Amino acid sequence: MLRSLLATPWILLVTAASLRAQNPAPAPAAPAPGENVVKADPVPADLGASAKAAVEKLCTEVVAGRYQIAIDRMYPQWKERMAKRAGGMENLNAQLAQAPILLQKNGVTLLSSKPEGAPQIFQVAPGKRIEKVGGSDVAVMGYTKWLVIVPTVTRFKISKTGASTMAESTSFQVAVSDKGKYDWTFIDGSSATLADLRSLFFSLPVDLQLPKIGGGEIGGERK
Repeated sequence: MLRSLLATPWILLVTAASLRAQNPAPAPAAPAPGENVVKADPVPADLGASAKAAVEKLCTEVVAGRYQIAIDRMYPQWKERMAKRAGGMENLNAQLAQAPILLQKNGVTLLSSKPEGAPQIFQVAPGKRIEKVGGSDVAVMGYTKWLVIVPTVTRFKISKTGASTMAESTSFQVAVSDKGKYDWTFIDGSSATLADLRSLFFSLPVDLQLPKIGGGEIGGERK
Protein backbone atom coordinates (compact mmCIF):
# COMPACT_ATOMS: atom_id res chain seq x y z
CA MET A 1 0.00 0.00 0.00
CA LEU A 2 2.76 2.45 0.94
CA ARG A 3 4.53 1.98 -2.38
CA SER A 4 1.38 2.64 -4.42
CA LEU A 5 0.58 5.75 -2.41
CA LEU A 6 4.09 7.09 -2.84
CA ALA A 7 3.92 6.50 -6.57
CA THR A 8 0.72 8.54 -6.89
CA PRO A 9 0.87 11.77 -4.88
CA TRP A 10 -2.67 12.71 -5.94
CA ILE A 11 -4.81 9.99 -4.40
CA LEU A 12 -7.41 10.95 -6.99
CA LEU A 13 -5.34 9.10 -9.57
CA VAL A 14 -4.63 5.84 -7.73
CA THR A 15 -6.02 3.85 -10.67
CA ALA A 16 -4.10 5.82 -13.31
CA ALA A 17 -1.47 3.13 -13.87
CA SER A 18 -4.03 0.42 -14.61
CA LEU A 19 -6.03 2.76 -16.83
CA ARG A 20 -2.88 3.68 -18.72
CA ALA A 21 -2.03 -0.01 -19.22
CA GLN A 22 -5.48 -0.67 -20.64
CA ASN A 23 -5.30 2.37 -22.94
CA PRO A 24 -1.69 2.98 -24.05
CA ALA A 25 -0.80 6.33 -25.53
CA PRO A 26 -1.13 6.61 -29.30
CA ALA A 27 2.04 7.13 -31.27
CA PRO A 28 2.99 10.81 -31.64
CA ALA A 29 1.78 12.40 -34.84
CA ALA A 30 4.55 13.06 -37.33
CA PRO A 31 5.17 16.72 -38.09
CA ALA A 32 3.71 17.97 -41.34
CA PRO A 33 6.06 19.02 -44.16
CA GLY A 34 7.66 22.33 -43.33
CA GLU A 35 7.05 22.05 -39.60
CA ASN A 36 10.67 21.15 -38.93
CA VAL A 37 11.56 24.85 -39.17
CA VAL A 38 9.69 26.54 -36.35
CA LYS A 39 10.44 29.91 -34.80
CA ALA A 40 11.33 29.77 -31.11
CA ASP A 41 10.82 32.79 -28.86
CA PRO A 42 12.97 34.19 -26.05
CA VAL A 43 11.91 32.72 -22.72
CA PRO A 44 10.37 35.42 -20.48
CA ALA A 45 12.41 35.94 -17.32
CA ASP A 46 9.43 35.27 -15.08
CA LEU A 47 8.03 32.24 -16.93
CA GLY A 48 9.52 29.55 -14.69
CA ALA A 49 8.51 31.40 -11.52
CA SER A 50 4.95 31.79 -12.82
CA ALA A 51 4.64 28.06 -13.56
CA LYS A 52 6.11 27.12 -10.15
CA ALA A 53 3.72 29.49 -8.37
CA ALA A 54 0.78 27.94 -10.22
CA VAL A 55 1.92 24.43 -9.27
CA GLU A 56 2.36 25.51 -5.65
CA LYS A 57 -1.20 26.84 -5.60
CA LEU A 58 -2.48 23.57 -7.09
CA CYS A 59 -0.59 21.55 -4.48
CA THR A 60 -1.85 23.71 -1.62
CA GLU A 61 -5.45 23.29 -2.74
CA VAL A 62 -5.17 19.50 -2.96
CA VAL A 63 -3.48 19.20 0.44
CA ALA A 64 -6.34 21.29 1.86
CA GLY A 65 -8.79 18.69 0.52
CA ARG A 66 -10.07 20.67 -2.45
CA TYR A 67 -9.49 17.83 -4.91
CA GLN A 68 -11.80 19.19 -7.62
CA ILE A 69 -9.06 21.58 -8.71
CA ALA A 70 -7.09 18.55 -9.94
CA ILE A 71 -9.76 18.06 -12.62
CA ASP A 72 -10.76 21.70 -13.10
CA ARG A 73 -7.18 22.73 -13.93
CA MET A 74 -6.21 19.60 -15.86
CA TYR A 75 -4.84 20.18 -19.37
CA PRO A 76 -7.97 19.83 -21.56
CA GLN A 77 -6.67 17.18 -23.97
CA TRP A 78 -5.29 15.18 -21.07
CA LYS A 79 -8.58 15.49 -19.21
CA GLU A 80 -10.38 14.02 -22.22
CA ARG A 81 -7.91 11.15 -22.33
CA MET A 82 -8.16 10.46 -18.59
CA ALA A 83 -11.96 10.52 -18.79
CA LYS A 84 -11.85 8.05 -21.67
CA ARG A 85 -9.54 5.76 -19.70
CA ALA A 86 -11.88 5.95 -16.69
CA GLY A 87 -14.92 5.14 -18.81
CA GLY A 88 -16.27 8.69 -18.98
CA MET A 89 -16.12 11.98 -17.11
CA GLU A 90 -18.74 10.77 -14.64
CA ASN A 91 -16.46 7.91 -13.62
CA LEU A 92 -13.48 10.24 -13.36
CA ASN A 93 -15.45 12.52 -11.04
CA ALA A 94 -16.51 9.45 -9.05
CA GLN A 95 -12.83 8.61 -8.51
CA LEU A 96 -12.36 12.15 -7.27
CA ALA A 97 -15.19 11.72 -4.76
CA GLN A 98 -13.43 8.62 -3.41
CA ALA A 99 -10.19 10.49 -2.66
CA PRO A 100 -10.95 11.48 0.97
CA ILE A 101 -12.43 8.04 1.65
CA LEU A 102 -9.29 6.31 0.37
CA LEU A 103 -7.08 8.59 2.42
CA GLN A 104 -9.00 7.93 5.61
CA LYS A 105 -9.27 4.18 4.96
CA ASN A 106 -5.50 3.88 4.54
CA GLY A 107 -4.71 6.17 7.46
CA VAL A 108 -3.06 8.71 5.18
CA THR A 109 -2.82 12.41 5.96
CA LEU A 110 -1.36 14.70 3.32
CA LEU A 111 0.94 17.08 5.16
CA SER A 112 2.44 19.15 2.38
CA SER A 113 3.14 19.22 -1.33
CA LYS A 114 5.23 21.82 -3.10
CA PRO A 115 7.53 22.47 -6.05
CA GLU A 116 11.15 21.67 -5.40
CA GLY A 117 13.99 22.00 -7.88
CA ALA A 118 14.58 23.82 -11.15
CA PRO A 119 11.82 23.72 -13.77
CA GLN A 120 12.43 22.58 -17.34
CA ILE A 121 10.99 24.98 -19.93
CA PHE A 122 10.00 24.01 -23.47
CA GLN A 123 8.15 25.52 -26.41
CA VAL A 124 5.57 23.18 -27.94
CA ALA A 125 2.54 22.98 -30.25
CA PRO A 126 3.87 24.38 -33.54
CA GLY A 127 1.36 26.37 -35.52
CA LYS A 128 0.96 29.32 -37.87
CA ARG A 129 0.76 32.79 -36.43
CA ILE A 130 0.78 36.29 -37.84
CA GLU A 131 3.70 38.59 -37.13
CA LYS A 132 4.67 42.05 -38.32
CA VAL A 133 7.69 41.92 -40.61
CA GLY A 134 8.73 45.21 -42.20
CA GLY A 135 5.32 46.67 -41.48
CA SER A 136 3.45 43.80 -43.15
CA ASP A 137 1.54 40.86 -41.70
CA VAL A 138 3.46 37.65 -42.39
CA ALA A 139 2.39 34.09 -41.53
CA VAL A 140 5.21 32.22 -39.78
CA MET A 141 5.50 28.84 -38.11
CA GLY A 142 6.01 29.24 -34.39
CA TYR A 143 5.44 27.42 -31.13
CA THR A 144 2.10 28.37 -29.61
CA LYS A 145 2.43 27.04 -26.05
CA TRP A 146 4.85 27.00 -23.13
CA LEU A 147 5.36 23.69 -21.34
CA VAL A 148 7.12 23.69 -17.97
CA ILE A 149 8.02 20.54 -16.05
CA VAL A 150 8.05 21.33 -12.34
CA PRO A 151 9.44 18.75 -9.85
CA THR A 152 7.39 18.31 -6.67
CA VAL A 153 7.81 16.77 -3.22
CA THR A 154 4.83 15.51 -1.22
CA ARG A 155 4.87 14.48 2.44
CA PHE A 156 2.44 12.08 4.10
CA LYS A 157 1.68 10.80 7.54
CA ILE A 158 0.52 7.19 7.54
CA SER A 159 -1.09 6.08 10.77
CA LYS A 160 -1.45 2.44 11.71
CA THR A 161 -2.20 0.74 15.00
CA GLY A 162 0.05 2.26 17.63
CA ALA A 163 2.40 4.06 15.26
CA SER A 164 2.67 6.77 12.64
CA THR A 165 5.09 6.76 9.74
CA MET A 166 6.27 9.80 7.83
CA ALA A 167 6.77 9.32 4.10
CA GLU A 168 7.85 11.45 1.18
CA SER A 169 7.34 11.10 -2.56
CA THR A 170 8.91 12.88 -5.51
CA SER A 171 7.00 13.51 -8.71
CA PHE A 172 6.29 16.41 -11.03
CA GLN A 173 3.62 18.52 -12.64
CA VAL A 174 3.58 19.49 -16.30
CA ALA A 175 2.28 23.07 -16.56
CA VAL A 176 1.02 24.19 -19.97
CA SER A 177 -0.10 27.63 -21.10
CA ASP A 178 -0.78 29.39 -24.39
CA LYS A 179 1.89 31.92 -25.22
CA GLY A 180 0.97 35.44 -24.25
CA LYS A 181 -0.92 34.13 -21.22
CA TYR A 182 0.04 32.72 -17.85
CA ASP A 183 -3.11 30.62 -17.58
CA TRP A 184 -1.65 27.28 -16.52
CA THR A 185 -3.29 23.88 -16.79
CA PHE A 186 -1.65 20.68 -15.60
CA ILE A 187 -0.74 17.08 -16.28
CA ASP A 188 0.18 15.12 -13.17
CA GLY A 189 3.48 13.30 -13.59
CA SER A 190 2.32 10.27 -11.62
CA SER A 191 -0.31 9.51 -14.27
CA ALA A 192 1.61 10.30 -17.48
CA THR A 193 4.50 8.50 -19.14
CA LEU A 194 7.03 10.08 -21.47
CA ALA A 195 5.15 8.39 -24.33
CA ASP A 196 1.94 10.07 -23.15
CA LEU A 197 3.60 13.48 -23.21
CA ARG A 198 5.14 12.90 -26.62
CA SER A 199 1.76 11.88 -28.01
CA LEU A 200 0.43 15.29 -26.97
CA PHE A 201 3.54 17.34 -27.73
CA PHE A 202 5.59 15.71 -30.49
CA SER A 203 8.15 18.55 -30.53
CA LEU A 204 9.55 17.72 -27.08
CA PRO A 205 13.30 16.98 -27.23
CA VAL A 206 14.26 13.42 -28.12
CA ASP A 207 16.62 13.30 -25.12
CA LEU A 208 14.08 14.61 -22.59
CA GLN A 209 14.59 13.23 -19.09
CA LEU A 210 11.59 13.42 -16.76
CA PRO A 211 12.06 13.95 -13.00
CA LYS A 212 12.16 10.70 -11.07
CA ILE A 213 9.03 9.43 -9.38
CA GLY A 214 9.65 7.61 -6.12
CA GLY A 215 9.87 8.01 -2.37
CA GLY A 216 10.03 6.20 0.90
CA GLU A 217 9.69 6.45 4.65
CA ILE A 218 11.47 9.36 6.30
CA GLY A 219 10.85 8.50 9.94
CA GLY A 220 8.24 7.32 12.38
CA GLU A 221 6.80 8.03 15.79
CA ARG A 222 4.92 6.11 18.45
CA LYS A 223 1.52 7.30 19.54
